[in-house]
Formats: sequence, C-alpha cells, structure tokens
Amino acid sequence: MKFNKIIAVAAIAVSGMLIASSCSRQVTRVSTDETIDISGNWNNSDSRLVAADLTDKILNAPWINTHQEEHQGKRPVVIVGFIQNKSHEHIDAETFVKDVESAFIQTQKVRLVQGGKKREELRAEKEDQQTNATVSSMKKFGLENGADYILQGSINSIVDAHKRQKVVYYQVNLELTNIQSNEVVWIGEKKIAKYVKN
Repeated sequence: MKFNKIIAVAAIAVSGMLIASSCSRQVTRVSTDETIDISGNWNNSDSRLVAADLTDKILNAPWINTHQEEHQGKRPVVIVGFIQNKSHEHIDAETFVKDVESAFIQTQKVRLVQGGKKREELRAEKEDQQTNATVSSMKKFGLENGADYILQGSINSIVDAHKRQKVVYYQVNLELTNIQSNEVVWIGEKKIAKYVKN
C-alpha cells in the first residue's frame, strides 16, 4: 500500500514537472528594426519595408515638381485615403498608413492633412468650441487646408501551397490622384514573396 502511494506521489511530481517545463515561456526583447518571421504572415517588418520603399518612390517622382511649377512653388497638400486589405490575412493597414504619413511629414516635401475619423473628430471639436470656448480662442469653420491629392491603395496576396510548403506573395499598390481634375499623377507598387516550409 505504501509502495503504491510512493509511486502515485512520484508520478504526480513528474507530471507536474513536465507540465511546468512545457508551459514555461521565454521572452526576449529585440530591436524593432530586426526582421523576425515566425508565421510567414504579413508583419511589422513587411509594413515598414513596403512603406519606406513606396514613400521614397512617391516623394522622388516628378509630380511634386510639376505641382510646384503650376502653383508658384507651393508644396502639395496630400490626404491619405483608404488602403484596402484584399489579402487572405487580417492585416491592419493602420501601421502601414502611419509609416507613410510619418515619411511625408519628416521630408517636408508635401503637406499632410487629416482624413477619415480623425478629421471628423477635429470637426466635432470645432463645433463644440462654438458654444464652449471663448471667442478669442474659438477655432472657426471653413478654414481647413483642402487637399490637392489623395493617396489610396490596396494590399493583395496570393498563396501557393502544397503539403508542408507554401509561397505567399504580397503586392501593395498605391495611387495618387489629383482631387480637382481626377487625374492619376502617380502609381507605385511593392512586391514581397515569402517561402514557408513547415
């Protein structure tokens, strides 16, 4: 009887140690610039690399000089519109959009205005100020900078898989359109291919 109890206690202790060792997790801080691909899915490195490549292309394209020649040297005003995710994955385009907007502001080659929900929030704040702020500090309606161009695009993907291997192909397309004339003044794309073997 005592022998059975000793075996039972030993078995519980061993299984407890196995569970503890299998559940242990190790976390290591890494540089945000370091590329680490665990799943093969779209990740922060892809977002950063694509944004850097496309903003470099857009900010060095001839449309900026053309605009300045036609508008007495004034920098173009750009709004970033909807970047649609048409890929097979859930991709939040917000980080990609923020990388693009950040590059616009840092280079000072274009002026950036808010769009979407953030613009709605700004307008709601102005409306609130009409009744709750002093006349001297109140911001007026109708004085926003109108955008000259809108940047829109999509993130697409193709997956080719067989057994334990797959190739994931991403393509990001961006278009810059003159809001007044509806003329597309720039188109760019960036492609990424990943080979994943399990």
